[in-house]
Amino acid sequence: MAVTAATIGPSIQQRYAPASRCFGCGPANGRGLRVESHEDGVDLVADWSPLPHHEAFDGIINGGVIGALLDCHSNWTAAMHFMRERGADRPPACVTADYAVRLVRPTPSDGPVHLRARVVSADGNRATVEADMSAHDRVTATCRGTFVAVPPGHPAHERW
Repeated sequence: MAVTAATIGPSIQQRYAPASRCFGCGPANGRGLRVESHEDGVDLVADWSPLPHHEAFDGIINGGVIGALLDCHSNWTAAMHFMRERGADRPPACVTADYAVRLVRPTPSDGPVHLRARVVSADGNRATVEADMSAHDRVTATCRGTFVAVPPGHPAHERW
């Protein structure tokens, strides 16, 4: 069975950061992308549907939008990894240290895209995440990034 909001309930963003106004993943940002990530074993998955204003040109999603989706989805993947690893009841706030997106082929905007991300290595407060985006069952973009759980005193600490 495919993982969908209907089969697994609220997204992790809705559960852990309902007041977040992050452009990419904040449930409280009515003008944002509002990616909704769900756990699927150790991976995080999401389905997201573009609107015409997300296009670079007719029928193709803008590369910056693709980057924002992969960044936020990957960041939450790291946060959920740290939560599980630490046995915590909430994920720590994480920030992006770096990420690189490879646009493999144009991403069509005529239907939903699917995001999948996983932690490939972690050390202390840093996690390396690999992610991909697919449309019509074809990978259209990949991402690899480093995400850091921030300590008290950091501006992003406890922002959720």
